[in-house]
Amino acid sequence: MHKVHKAHTTSHSHAISDHDATVFLAPVKRMVNCLFELDVLNVSGQSLRVSIARAAMLTRRQLGCRVLTCSARQRVVAADDNEVMTDVQSPDALPFTDPPVPGHKRRVRYEGTHPKKYAQKYKELNPVAHADEVLKVMQRGQTPAGMHRPICVSEILSVLKPQPGEIGLDATLGYGGHTQALLPLIAPNGRMFAVDVDPLELPRSEARLRKLGFDDSALQVRHMNFSGVQALTAEAGGGFDFILADLGVSSMQIDNPARGFSFKLDGPLDLRLDPSQGVSAFEFLLAVGRAELRELLIENADEPHAAALASALQGQYLQTTTELAELVRDTVHAALPSKLPEGERKVEIKKAQQRTFQALRIAVNHEFKVLDAFLAALPACLKPGGRVAILSFHSGEDRRVKKSFQSCERSGIYAAVAPEFLRPSFDEQRANPRSSSAKLRWAARV
Repeated sequence: MHKVHKAHTTSHSHAISDHDATVFLAPVKRMVNCLFELDVLNVSGQSLRVSIARAAMLTRRQLGCRVLTCSARQRVVAADDNEVMTDVQSPDALPFTDPPVPGHKRRVRYEGTHPKKYAQKYKELNPVAHADEVLKVMQRGQTPAGMHRPICVSEILSVLKPQPGEIGLDATLGYGGHTQALLPLIAPNGRMFAVDVDPLELPRSEARLRKLGFDDSALQVRHMNFSGVQALTAEAGGGFDFILADLGVSSMQIDNPARGFSFKLDGPLDLRLDPSQGVSAFEFLLAVGRAELRELLIENADEPHAAALASALQGQYLQTTTELAELVRDTVHAALPSKLPEGERKVEIKKAQQRTFQALRIAVNHEFKVLDAFLAALPACLKPGGRVAILSFHSGEDRRVKKSFQSCERSGIYAAVAPEFLRPSFDEQRANPRSSSAKLRWAARV
C-alpha cells in the first residue's frame, strides 16, 4: 500500500474507474524497458494493481509525471512535484522488451549547461567529434579540457627559421602544437626529434601527430628528460639545426585533477611530471625541513610569506590539493594586515596559493637542476649556425636562460643572443590568457 499525494485521472479503464486517482510512470522505453505492475491507492482508499504496460501507452503529457530513478524501488514525481514511492517486482523476474546493450555505461550527468568537473567535459575531451564546441571554448579565451594551446608560434618560427631538410629538436613536446607547426617547414627530407618527460601525455601527443601523417621518417619521439638530449646528437647526424624548449606546464596537466597540479579542483597532492619517478609533493612536505622549505619558497617562487608558510606546511599530512590550498589560505590570511581591503586580501591569498604550488612543483621535479643541465649541454647539441629558442614562464627560469645565453655569448660560443625577451602579442594574450606570463629568448651558435 502506498500513499498518493496528488492524483491524476484518466478515461482509460483497466481495473480502474474514471473516479480512481492514480499516478502512472513515463513511457516504458524511458525507464527500464520492462513490464511490471504497481499498487496504488484510489481516493476511496482501495488498493488497485495497475499494469505499467497499459500506462506506457499514454503520453507524458497525459501521465503528468516523470521518472527520476529506476531501481527495485521506483520513484515517481507528479506534475506538482509531490512524490510517490512504489514498490515494484524484481527486474530479474520481468520480461524485457528492449534489452540494454551489454557493457554500456552512460556518461556522467551534470547540473546546468556548462560542466565544471574535468571528467564531465566529454565534448572538450573529444575534439574530433565536437570541433564546434571546442571552438566556442577557445573563442571565450579558455583552453578546452585535455588540450594545450601552443604559445608564441609565429615568434618561434621567426627566430628558429626552419628550412627544408633541416633536423630539429622539440625538447618539451607537450601537446605537440609547436612540433606540428615546425614539421611542414622542414619537409621534404627534414626530421624532427621530440622528447618529453611525461609518460602519460607523450603517447597521446605522438598518436595525434601520427594521425596527421608524420611517420618515423619525419618524426622521432622519445620518453626522456630534456637534460639528457645530448645523447640524441649522434642519431641526429652530429647535432641539430634548431632546438626549442617550452618550460611551461601543459594545460592538459594543469586541468586534470588526477595529476594534482592545480588547487582549482580537488585531487591528490602529487605535482610530478613523471608520476613514476621521485616523490610526490605530499611525501616531500612530510620529509623536508623548515629552513629548506622556506628557502625553496623564496628561490622557486619569490614568495613574500615564505617564513610563515614554511612553518605552517612543514611536516603536515596534506594528501590533497584542496588541503594544501586551504592551509595556505589560512596562513596568509593571518599574516596579512587586518586593515587590508577584502578584495586585495583575496588577490594576495590566491597569488600565494599559486606561488606555493609552483615552488613545490619545481622542487619535486628538480626543474632548476635539469634546466641548468639542459642549458649547459645546448652548445654541444647545436650544429654551427644552429638556433635555439626557449619559452619561460617565471623569473627563476628566465634568469637562468638569460645568464646562460649571455655567458656563452661572452665566451664566443653563441654568435648572437636576444637583447630582450619577446612576449606574446596582445591579441594572443587576449585569446589565450595563459600565455600572458611567457617570455621567449633565443640564441644562435657560432
